[in-house]
Amino acid sequence: MASAVLDSSAVLAILNAEPGADLVIATLDDALLSTVNYAEVVTKIVERGGTYKEAEAALQLITATVIDFDLALAQRTGALRAETRKRGLSLGDRACLSLAEREGVPAITGDRSWVGAVSSVEVRLFR
Repeated sequence: MASAVLDSSAVLAILNAEPGADLVIATLDDALLSTVNYAEVVTKIVERGGTYKEAEAALQLITATVIDFDLALAQRTGALRAETRKRGLSLGDRACLSLAEREGVPAITGDRSWVGAVSSVEVRLFR
């Protein structure tokens, strides 16, 4: 069983050697990552001037299990909009939270606005 679901901010913290990355690294072997958040990480790397190949090489270092964003996750992610609208959570944020909810594990993020956003999901901050 997985121990947590990683937000893209958690993955980027590792790749950029940011404060708190060590806490995320400790969960990698049994963590999950949604394909939506995977896409966000690739996007950030490319936005910062990297190539797709560089992004893929960097993501090879992340040993979390990547989970496909299926119809049930899409439906729950959309439904979470009503619950999280006031906090401004993005599609990627909600995708991470919906996967964590489904798996019954905490979501790991650097975004404090997630705390208490979805009552059924424990949020752990890495910084």
